[in-house]
Amino acid sequence: MFLETSRYFNQPVVDAISRDGRPVKALSLRRLPPISGDSLIVKGNDRLDIIAQRQYNNPTQFWHIADANTDLEANNLVKETLRVIAVPRQ
Repeated sequence: MFLETSRYFNQPVVDAISRDGRPVKALSLRRLPPISGDSLIVKGNDRLDIIAQRQYNNPTQFWHIADANTDLEANNLVKETLRVIAVPRQ
């Protein structure tokens, strides 16, 4: 269902009921693992995929950086130049 590089790979599918009462399939909640990593200062044109390419040599791993930080909107992590964000080691 999901690629091996996806954060949802191996995430269990559960039965749920939609707001209108229909049975549906949904992904179970994904628990965030404890993260150890380094601090990184956001530079002018940084994006999460660009940072992931530099750190992991794979831009699709941007979600590891999003998971390591508490901002609910991942793109907010790079909106402000000189902001310090966490970047997990892999």
